[in-house]
Amino acid sequence: MIETSNLTQTVVFLLINLGYAVVALIVSLLALLIIDKMLFRQIDFVDEIKQGNLAASIFYSVILLFIGLVVATSLS
Repeated sequence: MIETSNLTQTVVFLLINLGYAVVALIVSLLALLIIDKMLFRQIDFVDEIKQGNLAASIFYSVILLFIGLVVATSLS
């Protein structure tokens, strides 16, 4: 059976990881909004992807992967 101290440590560790995940999500969303609204003002990626523009979907996916990589690296 798990001791109370081990259970407490596990719960605290899970809450800390959940906090990091929430912070990473917020930072990722802010970075995506900044890139989308300030850097590419004249391109509506969602509309381009809905129209079937494969290049826009690949580019947008790469942006998402890059943001995820930067946030994951900075939080670890």
